[in-house]
Amino acid sequence: MRLGVDTLVDLLKAAGEPTRLRLLMLLSSGDLTVTDLTEILGQSQPRISRHLKLLAEADLIDRYQEGAWAYFRLKQDGAGAALIRILLDAAEDSDPVLQRDRDRLTAVKRARAEKAQAYFSRNASEWDELRRLHVNDADVEAALLQIVGTEPVEAMLDLGTGTGRILQLLAPRFRRAIGIDASRDMLAVARSNLDKEGILSASVRHGDILNLPLDAGDYDLVTIHQVLHFLEEPELALAEAARMLKVGGRLAIIDLAAHAHEYLRDEHAHVRLGFSHAVMAEWLGRQGLSVENVIDLPPESAAGRGLTVTIWLARRMAAVADTPQDQPLALTGSR
Repeated sequence: MRLGVDTLVDLLKAAGEPTRLRLLMLLSSGDLTVTDLTEILGQSQPRISRHLKLLAEADLIDRYQEGAWAYFRLKQDGAGAALIRILLDAAEDSDPVLQRDRDRLTAVKRARAEKAQAYFSRNASEWDELRRLHVNDADVEAALLQIVGTEPVEAMLDLGTGTGRILQLLAPRFRRAIGIDASRDMLAVARSNLDKEGILSASVRHGDILNLPLDAGDYDLVTIHQVLHFLEEPELALAEAARMLKVGGRLAIIDLAAHAHEYLRDEHAHVRLGFSHAVMAEWLGRQGLSVENVIDLPPESAAGRGLTVTIWLARRMAAVADTPQDQPLALTGSR
C-alpha cells in the first residue's frame, strides 16, 4: 500500500472525526441503514447522513439502494480501505464509547434477526415439503463443494441468493462476494444469517437477475441455486450470469433435472419442469460457456414423486455481448 501525501491527508481527514470513526467501526461489521446508525449513535438523521456523504466521497464506504432504504458498508477493496482497517485495528476494544456502540449494534442485529426469522417461519412448511422431494441438502452442498474445488475465487456472485446459504457455504473459498435477490424479505433473512456466521466478506442486494446492476466481467464464480425452474426464460438469466464472468470464470448451476411432475406448476409455481443435460449445454454454449462437469443427485426416496438435482459447472471461454434484458424481477432462489 503506497499513497501520495495529498491522498493520505484526505483519507485521514475523512476518518479523523469522532462520529465518522465510529461509523467506520460500525460499518466494518456489516451492512447498516441510516436508521440503524441513527439508533446506535443517538444522533440526528441529517447529521449521520452528512457524515456518510463525506465518507462516501472519500471512497471509504459503499452505498447501495434497496427500495426506499439505502444500505452502507465499509469498502472492501482499495488502498483507502486498507488504511482504514489499520486504524480500526488500532482502536482500544475497551473504549467505553466503542463498547456502547457495539452493544447497541448487537441489539439492532438481534431485532433484525427476529424479524427475519418470523418471515422464514411463516413460509417454512412449503419449503420443507419441497425439500422432501429431492436429495438431502447436505448431499447437494457436499457435491457443490466438490465440483467447485479449491480454485481461488477473488469475487463471487450468487444469483437468487434466498437465505444466503450458498454464500455461507462458500465463504472459505472467496475473498469477496455479493448475493442478489428480488425478495426484500429473503434479503433480511440472508443478512441475519451472514451476521450470525460473522461473514463480513459477503453482502446481499436487491436486484433483478435478468438485468443486474453490476459491472460485467468482474466475477470468478457465479452460482445460481434452484432459481431457473421458476423463470419463463431461464436462458436470459444464463446470459446475464455469463456477462458477469471474467474470461476463464466459472458458472455453477444447481437445479432440477428434467421431470414430469406437472403438479409442481400449480402447487409450487414451477414454470419449467427441470432441465436436461443437452438443453443446458446448448444454452450455455450460446453464451460462450463450456460445460466442464455435471453431477446428478437422485432422491433417496419420495414415493415415486422424487426429483433429481443436477449441478452443472461451466467455464466462460470468450467475451459475451453486453446485452442486459428489460424483464420483471425474478423469483428468489436458495432456501
